[in-house]
Amino acid sequence: MSRADELYRQTCIDILENGFSDEGLEVRPHWADGTPAHTIKKFGVVNRYNLAEEFPIMTLRRTYWKSAIDELLWIWQKKSNRICDLGSHVWDEWAGPDGTIGKAYGYQLGLKHHYKEGDFDQVDRVIFDLKNNPASRRILTNIYNFEDLHEMNLYPCAYSMTFNVTGNKLNAILNQRSQDMLTANNWNVVQYAVLTHMMAQVAGLEVGEFVHVIADCHIYDRHIPAVKAMLEREGYEAPKFVMDKSITDFYAFTKDSFKMEDYKFHPFEFEIPMAI
Repeated sequence: MSRADELYRQTCIDILENGFSDEGLEVRPHWADGTPAHTIKKFGVVNRYNLAEEFPIMTLRRTYWKSAIDELLWIWQKKSNRICDLGSHVWDEWAGPDGTIGKAYGYQLGLKHHYKEGDFDQVDRVIFDLKNNPASRRILTNIYNFEDLHEMNLYPCAYSMTFNVTGNKLNAILNQRSQDMLTANNWNVVQYAVLTHMMAQVAGLEVGEFVHVIADCHIYDRHIPAVKAMLEREGYEAPKFVMDKSITDFYAFTKDSFKMEDYKFHPFEFEIPMAI
């Protein structure tokens, strides 16, 4: 069983056995039939992954890692908010009449800010500091821009990355305000583990720990049967993560720059309703 499987299982069991149910309370999300989408949740979940030992991808079910990386590059490399720039359809329901998701995600990372060293957007500032000031404790990004929230079609869920160099290892923390455990957990873990690998390689560093901090970690009521079925499975060992070592320019990576060798996973037979 992969380490990602172990942490996923521990987190879900804790939610199901010890979590808080908002059934009976007024909630914003709803199902397609108009029924309120209630959850069982835990507050302040923290999962740690040692990227130097193993890549954190689940095997209890398949994670579509290439699509996850494609979305990551859309946000962090293209810094785009336009649906047409994304290969998958995961953001279609959030597209506005102008074909964008508003001033969210990639849009925020692409905004220029003034520093004493010059003008940088958030991504380029991270790369600059990792190369030129790796001892800094100020290497971070934040896309939860209150000034623009009213023009975002979805408030950012994964909103902040903090990078920290210890010796020759790059560690990172992803802060997430809300996490749907069934549909999004390992998707986000894979994305930001890959991002940490990318940033480390560009800066000439090795990968260290990836820490995932989730404020509201929940399972939707209609997802509980699928989650319970997954928890009964025995997972496989994690695949070998391979990245093109020749790439030193962050903007030269593509989704084909990565491989998952010997990725084994259990089939997933459930239809997953989406809360909106």
